[in-house]
Amino acid sequence: MQLLERQASLEVLQQSARDLRAGQGRVVLVSGEAGLGKTSLLESFASTHRGRERVLWGRCDPLFTPSPLAPFQEIAAQMGGRLSALPDDQAGSTVVFSRLLQELHRAGPAIYVIEDLHWADEATLDAIKFLGRRIQAVEALLIVSYRDDELDQNHSLRNLLAVLATCRTVRRVPLAPLSVESVRQLIQQERFDPEIVHRKTGGNPFLVTELLVSGEADRVPPTVRDIVLQRAARLPKAARNVLEVAAVIGPRSDARLLRRIVGDDADLTDACMGVGLLRAEGETLVLRHELTRQAVLESIAPPRRAVLHSQVLEALLELGTASASLLAHHAEAAGDAEAVRTHAPIAAKLARSVGSHREAADQLARALRYTGSNRPEERANLLEALAEECALLDRQGDAADTRRQAVHLWRELDNPRKEGSNLAALAWPLVRSGLNAEADVCSLRAIAILERLGPSRELAAALRMQAHLRMLDRDKDSAMAWGRKAIAMAEAVGDLETLASAHLAVGAAMLVTDDLRGRTYLNRCISLAREHGFDGLVALAYLNIGSSYGEQYRFTEAERILKVGMAYAFERDLDHALHYIQAWLALTYLYQGRWTDAADLALEVLQAPELAVVSRIMALVALGRVRARRGDPGVWPALDEALDLAQRTGTLQRLAPVRAARAEAAWLGGSPERARTEAEAVWDLALAHRHPWHVGEFAFWRRRAGSEVRSPSWIARPFLLELDGDWQDAATAWAERACPYERARSLAEGDEVACREALTLFDRLGASPAAAALRQRLRSEGIGRVPRGPRAATRSNLLGLTPRQAEILLLLREGLTNAAIARRLHISTKTVDHHVSAVLAKLGVSSRLEVAKLEASPQPTILGGVAKYGDIGRPE
Repeated sequence: MQLLERQASLEVLQQSARDLRAGQGRVVLVSGEAGLGKTSLLESFASTHRGRERVLWGRCDPLFTPSPLAPFQEIAAQMGGRLSALPDDQAGSTVVFSRLLQELHRAGPAIYVIEDLHWADEATLDAIKFLGRRIQAVEALLIVSYRDDELDQNHSLRNLLAVLATCRTVRRVPLAPLSVESVRQLIQQERFDPEIVHRKTGGNPFLVTELLVSGEADRVPPTVRDIVLQRAARLPKAARNVLEVAAVIGPRSDARLLRRIVGDDADLTDACMGVGLLRAEGETLVLRHELTRQAVLESIAPPRRAVLHSQVLEALLELGTASASLLAHHAEAAGDAEAVRTHAPIAAKLARSVGSHREAADQLARALRYTGSNRPEERANLLEALAEECALLDRQGDAADTRRQAVHLWRELDNPRKEGSNLAALAWPLVRSGLNAEADVCSLRAIAILERLGPSRELAAALRMQAHLRMLDRDKDSAMAWGRKAIAMAEAVGDLETLASAHLAVGAAMLVTDDLRGRTYLNRCISLAREHGFDGLVALAYLNIGSSYGEQYRFTEAERILKVGMAYAFERDLDHALHYIQAWLALTYLYQGRWTDAADLALEVLQAPELAVVSRIMALVALGRVRARRGDPGVWPALDEALDLAQRTGTLQRLAPVRAARAEAAWLGGSPERARTEAEAVWDLALAHRHPWHVGEFAFWRRRAGSEVRSPSWIARPFLLELDGDWQDAATAWAERACPYERARSLAEGDEVACREALTLFDRLGASPAAAALRQRLRSEGIGRVPRGPRAATRSNLLGLTPRQAEILLLLREGLTNAAIARRLHISTKTVDHHVSAVLAKLGVSSRLEVAKLEASPQPTILGGVAKYGDIGRPE
């Protein structure tokens, strides 16, 4: 078939190949619906490079549950088997992916093509994410194709595409249907009407070609199924059987496997190729198109289809070369319960070993469907394993339900050790779902059961979970007591992972209450975790240190630790920890007066796929407070969502930051009554926990709103000074904490000189509501020559834009697309979308074209404030 309307796409691929020869690795994403010619495009491109660079191919298969790293295994075979050790159930995904990167580096310049990524397993998607972030330093061009019309909102591939959107090494090649003119060129026969053909096929090259081959000029079949079955009908019965077996085997059929099933009839494959339904690739037979295979499969009666799957399963077992996931696929399709129970758990174990947690969960769910109540112990073990996978996937509701079932079965089996272990594990998905009270009940029940059985790893883990719950509730003494019990038990039974995590719980409980001795425990956790390869615990330790410092307003130290943790989590693709670290870093930037950085980072977090609730709450708090302090729109939608999520937890850790942000937003919005209500909402809870910073801030807002508040003497010193009216020392205390906005707020309570200094700080920060309120007050008090703030001319030039929005405006005037702007500014496309919408709204225009027509303001006028004031004093 002619390659029409694909020159621009080929040029992107060729430019990427030129980059490869220059030593720069690239990832190219080729997308389009089935039949648009993705394979034809890639084959045309590859044909121009054979003899110059190695071109290696891998494919993803449409199995019910995909095989882990299947396309990389296929590529490995072409590389001489260097990657044949993948996957390795003894190695974690980071080790496997690092090994893969090393092998690509050693292989030298090469082009790697992976087709049909929409069928990929989670490990393959994670591997491509891993490579996409690091491929620039490798002489490799990785081209992947996928069907973009088959991705629903929950498809795993969407997560990968969202992550790769921010990688500068990634290029996209979306394929569009052919135009009527191109269809006319393909037809070149007067008896076909190009307009009708185009309308019937939607310009899909595959469907157009199938239509032409069918010769049905007067009746265009509505679907490819009719075309395929019409061709299949021309075959003799034995050849149709060969075709059906090939379709059941999969998109590609090994000749040995096919012959083992159909015997001498395998010679009839020539007939199938003669009608264009099969083609040969060496010893492999390939159906012309996946749509062809689906049409053949649907034409087979279900009972016969099950028989054919059974025959394929038997042949695969005899050959001994199939993966457990492939065997489980055919076993389920054949309705062979025993085979499913045999192969699906093995497939799950292998999938988990390389980080394919979705595939592991699917395999375990498959096994459970064929494991009835007459096998209670086997079923309980499967439920236990499935709960683990669901928790890792952040499917906390499913994880909790599955754990409950496991608890019930182990209780019926009179196995208290297993019952207690699963009760303790149940606490985790419950607390992640905001059901803290229920989590606590389960944790204490687990401990009561396990303590009767004596020291054990299960009891150590249960004690550690209770310590963690108490730490989350900011109950220091209780958390330390439980944590020390867990440490002693873990040491006694030799459970190093629980030992490290118990140190984390104790250290975090201490540090978050400003007891710096907690660092000793946290450092011990990091040391143990690094020594024994518990990467997730290392990231969690950095996360807890940084967020604890942040909660104690030690923002300089918080920033340093959070950035170390962010680099660690990013390097190991620990996205759950990474997102929470980023959310707290956004809060740190907020208090440091770096409001543009805070808002941008918070938006990045909120746009992340599969974001945990705890990360979302903290990012929403950062975004809501920035918007409130700048007087931007969108304050209450962010803070309302944050409150809805935080209320589910019932914990001070989540409720206090949200209520404090809402109290400030209400005050700045001119609603003191609402501010008082927000500040009083968790006042008693904060007092009960003797949290000096939360109590201090709530006392501050209650006093501002007109309440008579008797402040405890133990509240945080800057708030205590403010409440005592000592504005000078309060301003100094806030300066020592690197909090310029709070410093200006204290100065605004002082004499005229201090108020003028406060006004300057507010203006530099872009704190419009606070600055406007202070100007009004000064004028009402008769103070003359109150600075007007940013001049009208300056505001006109700035158009009310933040520095980042001003940058976006300049790039819009250059005619750059959102994707190009994202690459220029090193931020995600979604963040650019948000900024562009804000710019259009502030300019009062509805399109980018109208932006281009506006008279451009000089760049120094728009961006000059950034250079003048730096990070802390940006005029927002």
